[in-house]
Amino acid sequence: MKPSRLMLLTAVALLAPMAPALSATAAPGSGEVPASASRAQLEIPDPGFEDGGTGWTFGAGTGVGTGNSHGGDRFLYLDAGVGKSAELTVVAPRDGRYDLSAWVGSAGTGGTYAVRRGGETVETIALPERRSYARYTISGVELKAGDRLRIAFGSGSGWVNADDLMISPAAAADPKVTSSDPEVAEMFGWAKKKANSWAQLPGTTGPVNVDENQTGGTGTAPYAPTYWAGYANRSAYYSRDMTHQLAGAHLLGLDTANETMLRSYAQSATAAHKYFPVWSLNFDAKTYLSIDYKSPDNFVREVPATFELVEKAAQAYRWTGDRGYVDDPALWDFYRHATEDFIDLHNSAKPNGEVKVAEGTGKGIFEGAASYNEQDGDGLAEAGDGIAAQYQAYLAMATLAHGKGDTTLARTYTKRAADLKAYFNTTWSGAGSGADMVRAYTTSGTPVTGWGKENSVFMPMKQIIAPGPRRDAYLDYIQAQELGPDGSTNIESTTYLPDMFFKNNRNDTAWAWMKKIYGQRELQHVNASQGPNGDYPEVSFTLVSQTVEGLMGIAPDAAAHKVTTQSRLPSGMKWLQAADVPIGADTVTVRHDAATRTSLTNNSRVHTVNWEARFPGAHQMITVDGVPQRVHTKTVDGATYTYATPTVRAGATAVVRVTG
Repeated sequence: MKPSRLMLLTAVALLAPMAPALSATAAPGSGEVPASASRAQLEIPDPGFEDGGTGWTFGAGTGVGTGNSHGGDRFLYLDAGVGKSAELTVVAPRDGRYDLSAWVGSAGTGGTYAVRRGGETVETIALPERRSYARYTISGVELKAGDRLRIAFGSGSGWVNADDLMISPAAAADPKVTSSDPEVAEMFGWAKKKANSWAQLPGTTGPVNVDENQTGGTGTAPYAPTYWAGYANRSAYYSRDMTHQLAGAHLLGLDTANETMLRSYAQSATAAHKYFPVWSLNFDAKTYLSIDYKSPDNFVREVPATFELVEKAAQAYRWTGDRGYVDDPALWDFYRHATEDFIDLHNSAKPNGEVKVAEGTGKGIFEGAASYNEQDGDGLAEAGDGIAAQYQAYLAMATLAHGKGDTTLARTYTKRAADLKAYFNTTWSGAGSGADMVRAYTTSGTPVTGWGKENSVFMPMKQIIAPGPRRDAYLDYIQAQELGPDGSTNIESTTYLPDMFFKNNRNDTAWAWMKKIYGQRELQHVNASQGPNGDYPEVSFTLVSQTVEGLMGIAPDAAAHKVTTQSRLPSGMKWLQAADVPIGADTVTVRHDAATRTSLTNNSRVHTVNWEARFPGAHQMITVDGVPQRVHTKTVDGATYTYATPTVRAGATAVVRVTG
C-alpha cells in the first residue's frame, strides 16, 4: 500500500466539504445551473474517498488509506499482487453520455482501470508503471436511465493508488482529423479526449476554495457549466488559461461553458476593482478563489487578461454567431469598460502622446502586474503582452460593434487599433531589432529590451509588430531564446508558441512546437502536484485549436455563414482533413492538399456557406470545381494571397485549386 515517496497533497473538484462556503463580496456572476442540470445527475458518492469509500466494494488487500492521496487526505489502494479489486456500482438516473476520469499511480504494471455497463465492459485501461499520479479517462460512456455503471480498479505487480474520480459530460461536438501524417491525427485524437475530460458536469456539487493550503476547501456549491483551466490542485478556472483554451473548448461543443465563464469574469470587473476582472473563480462561477482574492484592492490581476477576455469574446462570437455576445448587457458593459474606463484608470506612469496604454503598478500581481510574465512583472508599468493584447481588444470591439449593428463604433475602434499599432512600431518599441527591440517600460519610464518570455512572445502573436524584416528578426530571436537555456520551463508558456508562429506563417516551426509539446506530455509538470505535462489542461485544449485554426487555417464568421480557409500544412504533410468542425449551428469539413488545393463540404441541411479559399502567394490560375475564375489577390498582414469566394450550398462540396 505504501509508495516510495509522499506526493504533495492536492485537491480536485469533488472533495468532501470541510466548512461553510465563503463567497467573496457580492456574487460576481449568475453562475446559474441550467434547468436540465438541476434534475438528478449521475454522480459518484465519494469521489475523493474522504468518507472512507462510500458505496465501494473492497476485496482482500484493498481499501482506503492515508499518506499518498492526490487530493484531500485519503485515497483508494490496492496492494501488490494480481487478483485484487475494488468496485463501485451506481445507477444512472437518466440518459446521458459521459467521460469518467480518475487520478491513478502505480508501482508496477498489470493494474487496470475499467468501466462496465451492466455485464458489458465498455473499456479497460492497462495502467503503466508510474508512481506519481496521472489522469486516465474512459470517454463516451453511453447510459440509459436505470443502467448500472460499474467502475473498477484491478491490481498489478505493484501497488495501485486511485483518487479524485470525476464525471464529465461527453463532448457535444466531435470534429475528426485525418492526414497523410499519422502523428497529427493521433495528436488530435489524444487532445480531444483529454480536453473534454476537464469539463464539469453542471449541477455537480463540489468544493470551493480548494488550493494547496486548503486541501479540503471551505465548503461546497453546485457547479455551473465550466471546465478546468489552471492547476488541478485548485477548484477554479483562471482567466489567462481560459482565454487560451476557449477556441478548443468551442470545437468540443463547450459553448455554454465558454459563455458562462466569460460572463463571470465580466461581472467581476466592477468599479470597486477599477474594472480589473478577478483572476480566478470557483466552478460555481460565482465565488472568487480565496487564494487569489483577499479584498477589492488586494487580489491577483494582470493587465493582459482584461484585454484578452474582450478578444476572446469576439472569437467566441465568430465561432458561434451567438447574439448573446453582443446583446448581453453585462458582457457589453464589460467590453466598453475594458477598452475605455480601464485604460483611463491605469494610464499614469508613462506618457504615450495621442494614444493611451494601460499600465500595471510595478508592485506585483496582488496590486496589478503589467505582464503575464510574473518573474519579470515587478517594476514594469507597460509590457509587450499588455499593449499587444490591448491592440487585439480594440479589433475585437470593432467585430462586436459590427455584430451589434453599430458601424460608427466599429470604425472608432478600428482607428484606435490602427493608431496604437502605428505608435507601437514608430515609438513604443524603439528602433532596435531582435534582442534590442523594446518589450517593456519600467514605472520610471526606462525602456526594457532583451528576453521577456510572454511580453516578448505576445507582440508577434497578437500581430502588433508590423510585417517586415524587423518582425522576422524578432521571430528568429524568440525561437533562439525558447530553444536556449532561458526558454520556458512551464508548458503553459510553451503552448503559445504554435499560435505565434502560425499567425506569422511559419508553419514548419509552429508544427515543430506542436510536436514538441505533444512529445513532452508524459514528462512531469514543473508543479509536482499537477501530474505530467499532458494533464495540464491548456496543453490539450490548445492542441485542438492549433490543429483547426493553425494547421487548417479555418477562420469563421458564423453570424454571416462565412468561413475563410488557408492551408498552413508544414513541409512533408501531403494532406490534412478536419471533418465536422462546428461553426454556428452547423459544421463544415475542410481538406487541404498541400497548399494548392482545398475542398469544403457544407454539412448544413439549411444554410449556404460563403467561403473564402485563400492560397499563399500570387498564382496565375484559380479554379472552382474545375472552372477557371478571374484571379484575385489580396495582402493580409504583409502576406499575399490568391483567393476565390464560392458559395457552397447546404450539403454540397466545392473544390478550389491554384496553379502557376
